[in-house]
Amino acid sequence: MDIRQEIKRFLTTRRARVTPQMAGLPVTAGNRRVPGLRREEVALLAGVSVDYYTRLERGNLSGASREVLDALSQALLLDDAETQHLHDLARSASPSGQVRSHRSHQADSTLRPGVQWILDSMPMPAAVHDATGSYLATNLMARALYSPLFVDPAPGLARNGSGRGSARPSMPRFMFLDERSRSFFPRWEQGAEDLVAMLRLAAGSNPGDPELTALVGELSTHSREFSVMWARHDVRYVCRADKLVHHPVVGQMHLVCESTAMTSSPGLTMVVYGVEPGSPSADAMRLLASWAASEVASATQPARDTHIAS
Repeated sequence: MDIRQEIKRFLTTRRARVTPQMAGLPVTAGNRRVPGLRREEVALLAGVSVDYYTRLERGNLSGASREVLDALSQALLLDDAETQHLHDLARSASPSGQVRSHRSHQADSTLRPGVQWILDSMPMPAAVHDATGSYLATNLMARALYSPLFVDPAPGLARNGSGRGSARPSMPRFMFLDERSRSFFPRWEQGAEDLVAMLRLAAGSNPGDPELTALVGELSTHSREFSVMWARHDVRYVCRADKLVHHPVVGQMHLVCESTAMTSSPGLTMVVYGVEPGSPSADAMRLLASWAASEVASATQPARDTHIAS
């Protein structure tokens, strides 16, 4: 990962989307040769010299103070996730342009048994995934909900019910490498953009993660749509709070979801899904529970035992 190029592309894409009107600057007559702010305008808004901002945008964030980074964030109208990403990139930068690790630990792939007990006690779909979007633990309802990943994975993308090159089911691989995802997620593009934005945020937080680097390389090679979305350098904390899925067995379901970082396992996220009481989606969820009890349990038990023990 070339951290200088990552910084350059992030800052230039953020600068390009901010117009002078958005930044509160006077608009002068004449043609502008850039779609957004000029470098000198960003420097003015951030309170730094044009030469200094030019060095920053060329990827030299090493040594930039928190105050300067926060001033850049305000000038470029960055949201919280984008501001965090900017600080992450600065911590990763070194004078040579090589990645400098700033994470003292990796996400632990071995979950405490209690986590699985908690998941199994929930009547609604619940799962734990890592920063790459791979599932480490699920309950029966989550495996039923995402049956294309767990019950009937595509032959070219799975190994023991997992994504290519991984021992675990992978949502990014399903989204971009399995055509069934297009019908499973009626709002496919929205979900894909969310997923890429979260991967981009994770890459900035831990640029030396070999699994994440390999995943990005694989998806960039096999999916043009992923490459286009990745090049936007968008970042986001979590997916949108609601999801629309078209399940192959129970049909369309409108879900709400809530994600939370696991304090006992840094780097891992637990997500729980629900439906509106009395809605058609609630009826579909009850049907899903009946199907899960009869079909999914026997089909996924070996895979579940394998990834819990790993």
